[in-house]
Amino acid sequence: MNDTVKPYVIGVDLGGTNTVFGIVNQRGEVLCDNTIRTQEYATAEAFVEAGVACLQPLIEHVGGIATIKAMGIGAPNGNYYSGAIEHAPNLPWKGIVPLADMFSRALGIPVAMTNDANAAAMGEMIYGVARGMKNFIVITLGTGVGSGIVINGQLVYGHDGFAGELGHVTMVRGDEGRPCGCGRKGCLETYCSATGVARTAREILAKTDRPSLLRELDPEKIQSLDVSIAAGKGDAVAKEIFAFTGKMLGEACADFAAFSSPEAFIFFGGLTKAGDLLMKPIEEAYNAHVMGIFRNKAKFLVSGLMSSNAAVLGASALGWEIGE
Repeated sequence: MNDTVKPYVIGVDLGGTNTVFGIVNQRGEVLCDNTIRTQEYATAEAFVEAGVACLQPLIEHVGGIATIKAMGIGAPNGNYYSGAIEHAPNLPWKGIVPLADMFSRALGIPVAMTNDANAAAMGEMIYGVARGMKNFIVITLGTGVGSGIVINGQLVYGHDGFAGELGHVTMVRGDEGRPCGCGRKGCLETYCSATGVARTAREILAKTDRPSLLRELDPEKIQSLDVSIAAGKGDAVAKEIFAFTGKMLGEACADFAAFSSPEAFIFFGGLTKAGDLLMKPIEEAYNAHVMGIFRNKAKFLVSGLMSSNAAVLGASALGWEIGE
């Protein structure tokens, strides 16, 4: 069948907390979408079954599976070469999970997969603030910290499909580093993800008696959104948490610039809603620590796409690619 018969693809943003399924047309419009909670499914089989059920009303809305060309999935530790999720620290299913093949068999269409942050980078390059750029880094600030690196107009996959795990660059070495789900300590992700921000909040509240709106909450239930709300109300401790987070991200970006000299660093995810409270310390720390020849050259941008749409659209680009 040609494209006029199969005018749609499915894009999937599989996150550590939620998974978004969307139907995308050739103009890059997400026509309809639906969401399930990733963590509710203890096995990949149960997740696929729930995903297919979630997709059914969307597929029927666009005229049935005969109109769907293919599916693209962006997932943590998603391997572009194998179509499998391999040892993802933030997902409930361990080991190697051949998710692309599982969905392909369940739906009867071709399915491809890439890292969730790579999918976001594709979305930015095709539809977002990276249009026209050939060298940039997308950093996703969600349950974890992901990254999609584009050099000379091409995503970097490496020899095994796993290049670009900048969230697992070590920022604090030795036993003082926070334990990470990847098995190491001190990873950027443990400090600058949404969960890392919440942990920073708990540490500051435990170590000091400084007044803060955050003290009104159960420490174990504090989330990054609570920190954003408090910061927006002028809370000094909350502002300090974002300054700490931004400084560490800026220092990390200063190191990243050394290997790809990006035109821009593009951030997206819930933490970016903090605005200048996060972005100013990032840029200031970057320019304070980056090698001189790179100073004041890179742009620091927030995604103009909805967080879910960026990854869904990027993942959908895989669908068009394999459906050729």
